[in-house]
Amino acid sequence: MKNIILGLLAIISVQVLGQNNDKIDFTTEIKGFDISNLLTLSEFNIEASDEIVGRPEPLGYIGENYLRFRIHFISVIQNPKNSMEYFVYGKSKVKNNICDFQGILTVEKAMLFAESEFPTFKQGLFNGKYEFFENPNQKGTGVFKGRFHTFFYIDTDGKIKYDALMFVADGFENNQFEGTWTNYNSGNPKKCNWGDFRIPDSGNFDSGAGEFGPNSKYAEFGWESYLKAWIYNPNSPGVEEARKVESEKWWIEK
Repeated sequence: MKNIILGLLAIISVQVLGQNNDKIDFTTEIKGFDISNLLTLSEFNIEASDEIVGRPEPLGYIGENYLRFRIHFISVIQNPKNSMEYFVYGKSKVKNNICDFQGILTVEKAMLFAESEFPTFKQGLFNGKYEFFENPNQKGTGVFKGRFHTFFYIDTDGKIKYDALMFVADGFENNQFEGTWTNYNSGNPKKCNWGDFRIPDSGNFDSGAGEFGPNSKYAEFGWESYLKAWIYNPNSPGVEEARKVESEKWWIEK
């Protein structure tokens, strides 16, 4: 029953975004914060408690058949001359191909919700655009371009935090990136989306109810280890090895 109630609350909180009377513009105020940690943090507090959980790597796909796409922001630095811009450096991975990228993420708008499930805090959202350029000297590289949104809250000390207040609710997600990747050589764009805990615009690919669960029909497109590690029977053969694959820090040079 608790999960059902929390799930309904999460749905309501998302619906707030479309109700003009239920949000307060926070765009000017967001300039006074550095939001870089919300995009790079490795752990966070849940449900306004002292409990800390690790933040898993973003989930993503590229192109047709939801080919698995991995991305890791190594550094996000606020532009000292423009507090709404952030310099991003990271790495991407598709199959066994790993590429460096760098670019700019721009916060365009921020808002606070008029009402919060946790009255002690002010909950909100900021959104904007991004453009990341992979190293053209590497194999199979191109440009990522699109839009994103991130949920946050302001704590009692006035600090901005990653919003995991409804972490146990069905459908929890954050840091949602939706856009395209365009190959330098061909100029052909491919849909490329990623996010924390869920992936935006996943169609019939995400068949999970309470949590992300890739449809097994797409297992051959890079999702077999994920399915074995977290979805299939934990007593099935290969689970331990699959979890090692999933926890590999592939962005660190060996």
